Formats: sequence, structure tokens, C-alpha cells
Amino acid sequence: MKKKTKAIKKNRTKMQDKTAKIKSTTLPGIDATKRSFRDTLFRSIYSGKDDRSKRWLLSLYNALSDKNYTDISALEITTIDDVIYVTMKNDLSFLINSEMHLFEQQSTVNPNMPLRGLIYFSQLYQKEVAKRNLDIFGRARIKIPSPKFVVFYNGKQEQDDIVKYRLSDLFEVKDESGEFEWTATVININKNHNESLQKKCESLYHYCVFVDRVKANLDKRMEPEDAINEAVDFAIKGNFLDGYFKEQRMNIVGNLLTEFNQEDYDRNRRAEGFEDGRALGRSEGERQNAIANAKNLLKLNKLSAEEIADCCSLPLEQVLALKDEILIMH
Repeated sequence: MKKKTKAIKKNRTKMQDKTAKIKSTTLPGIDATKRSFRDTLFRSIYSGKDDRSKRWLLSLYNALSDKNYTDISALEITTIDDVIYVTMKNDLSFLINSEMHLFEQQSTVNPNMPLRGLIYFSQLYQKEVAKRNLDIFGRARIKIPSPKFVVFYNGKQEQDDIVKYRLSDLFEVKDESGEFEWTATVININKNHNESLQKKCESLYHYCVFVDRVKANLDKRMEPEDAINEAVDFAIKGNFLDGYFKEQRMNIVGNLLTEFNQEDYDRNRRAEGFEDGRALGRSEGERQNAIANAKNLLKLNKLSAEEIADCCSLPLEQVLALKDEILIMH
């Protein structure tokens, strides 16, 4: 435990050294230090990579749709693999009851979600058409699963309980025909919002309580490492997610601290003058490519985790977490 914590602190020091000469500023509308730790945890809980995760995912689906499915085999996980499609990785997607579901977690307000969803679903449908050998050029009408796109929001900016963003709102020329539409339904899961949904889904409730705990600790000016560890201790004491926080403590803490390091670095790059949207897009694309390259190198099993971290310019903790993820998958 002490060695692991020491390694985490060493990586954080390296990241701080890179940006020590850059003046830190808070930019309007950017919750830079608290943005992505919720995203990684959400994906890990509902990934569907094992039976327990599938049960949690099924319970979330049931809570949203007022269904009562109990057989996890009804779920078919269709999440896009970021190794194959690094620039447009979705949070999680699955098939059930002839419906194609896409779940995203967001901690920033993003009215562009309908366009992102449209791009994600085009990839999902391409895979589905190929898998079922459907002839989209034939005269017979083919049948495809109906799309359902839900975004779970737990950011700092105030939002209504439910918000619907539509693709037509993004059109440069207003079109009220309704012939080309795509909708993202955003569900606010912050404290005091949609509490009935959380009551129907214990795993979502535990996730939300943990995130709220971290946010409250950060608001108290606690260091990220202390804020996360205190929240993990709280989750373990409450047996959140049937012991998941106790089992995965090192991975959870390591992953979240890695993301705080990356967010600190990105924030300082923005403060240095990289706030242009295109520059931000390249920064995120580079990070995703580095993760994809690290996964490929890990699968080759020819380099140590330390060497891969150095080659891909990633924190060692993140590479170790990726290694554990690959081992679980295989």
C-alpha cells in the first residue's frame, strides 16, 4: 500500500514539475479538476465485463425503463473498443429487447451530445449490420434495433432533472420539418435530483453518493488523494456495490489520481494559451491514442509496464490499471 501510494505521489510530482512554470487560472465553464474521475468509475461499474457488472447494468436499465428483467443473458454488450476506434469511444452500449442503448456519463454541460450520439450509433449499426449479414442494398426492408440514448449528468452547473438536446438545434439553417432528428436525453443524477431513479437502482445510488462525497471533500480544499481515499473508506464502510470498492481500491484510487494529473496538465496547457477548441481536441485525441498504443504494447507482452509508460508518456499507475483491465478481459 505504501509503495503504491509512493508511486502515485511520484507521478503527480512529475506532472506538477512539467507545469510548475505555468500560471494556473480558472477558465469560465471548465470544471477542470473534477471532470473525468466520474466517467472512468461509471464505465467500470456498468461495463458488463463480468456477471456482477451485468447485474448492475440490468438494474439500471430496469430503473430507467420500468422493466423487471432478471436474466443477465438478455444483455448483449456492444460498447465500442477504444483500441479500434480511439477518437470516438463511448461509455457503454448494449442490446436488449430489440433496442440499442447508449449510456454516457457527463460532468460538463454539452448540447452537442445528439451529434456525438449520431456518430456513435452509426458505428454501432455498422457492426450490427455486418454481424447479422444484413443487405442494406436489397429491395427487402431490413429490421434494426431501435436507438435509445441516455446521458447521466453530475456536473457542477445547475441543470433540470431531465433535459432533451436535439440534433436540429445544431443546424445552421433552421429546419422544423422533423425529417432529420436525433435526441439525447440528459438525466441529472446530482444530489436532490431524480432521487426516485436512484431509489430504484442501488448501484446508481452508491455511485452517486461516492461521487458526491469526493466533490464535498474537494470543496473542503482537501488534496485529491485525500479526498478520494476518504470517500473510498466511506464506501467500504457502507459496503457500497457489494464490496467493489474494497476489492478494487488500488485501481480506483490509482485511476482517479491519474485522471486528476491529466486534468491538471490539460488545465495548465489551456492557461498557457491552448484554450482554442481545435487544440483541445488534439490534446484529447493524443491522450486516447497513447492509451490505445499502451494497450497494444501490453498485449504483445514484450515490454515492462515501466517501459510502456515511458514510451507512451503515460503515468505508470494508468498503465498498470490498463494491464489489469486486459487481464480481466482475457
